[in-house]
Amino acid sequence: MPDAVGGRIARVGRRVPRGLGLNLFAIPLGLSGLGAAWAAAGTLLGAPDWPAQVLFAVATVIWAVFSVIYITLGAFSRGTFRADLTHPGSGPFASYIPVVGIVLATHYGQYIPAAAPSIMAAFVAALGIVAAQLFAHWIIGDLHIDSLHPGYFLPVVAGAFIASIGLSSVGAHEAAIAAFGVGVFFWLVVGTIVTGRLMTRSQLPDAVKPTLAVLLAPPATGGIAWFAATGSQAGAVEYAFAGVVVIMLLVQFILVPEYSRIPFSLAFWAFTFPIASATNFAIRFFAASSFDGWMAVSWVVLGLASAVIVAIAAASIRFVVRQRRA
Repeated sequence: MPDAVGGRIARVGRRVPRGLGLNLFAIPLGLSGLGAAWAAAGTLLGAPDWPAQVLFAVATVIWAVFSVIYITLGAFSRGTFRADLTHPGSGPFASYIPVVGIVLATHYGQYIPAAAPSIMAAFVAALGIVAAQLFAHWIIGDLHIDSLHPGYFLPVVAGAFIASIGLSSVGAHEAAIAAFGVGVFFWLVVGTIVTGRLMTRSQLPDAVKPTLAVLLAPPATGGIAWFAATGSQAGAVEYAFAGVVVIMLLVQFILVPEYSRIPFSLAFWAFTFPIASATNFAIRFFAASSFDGWMAVSWVVLGLASAVIVAIAAASIRFVVRQRRA
């Protein structure tokens, strides 16, 4: 059974509706996440505005194009979204479309304050529906434990925290706290199960092993959500999130040799949003802590994160060119 399940998971990224898989939405998610980190740097470090604007613009175009292609092609293939939603490997990635929408609406909402609450409500509602469908399938469907991977954190944990950030940006404080509570609940529930699978079952297939980076996303997005909901002070909750971010980051460094033996593919975009969100949280946390040299450390973290994501983007372009020539 584990081998059969592993084979199904390994096909994530290759199982696509006429050429476009949900996992590709990790590209605009990572770029918009880095844009949010640069936006935080603009506010707290005095960073120039153009990197954030460029990143958000590119992410918006890619997200819009991918969404139109996916929805249009799916319209000609009955049951496409349902099949993706229930797939053991790509199922959680069904939440990418509304999650990216929330991140983009959080940024662009400042320019359209009258419409921002309605737009945010629509994206949060869409994410809630997708997350509820996913969780309902997980608890009543034929989901083998070997199918689980850290990508399962995205819709119900990181997605809920991102929704909380978005709701705070439009002044919906009570709704933001409610979304934060959803994220904490599912972090405990899903996190326990996924971690148990990782610790006690066979290794993840190489095709989805980059999703191990997603372990960094819940504490990072949760910390940002708490800052957004409560202000810029560093208290006990913020320090607790910082501690989890640090230990998860150390885990990622230890896993670098494991990642380095995996042939590059577009699945490596799974690294980008966790890195970007951890950077965003770090800048906010350093600013709130205000220790000596915090600005210099923040610039180093932002520079390193940007370099890694740019390197993944460059490698992706080379990968796509080689694939087309093959």
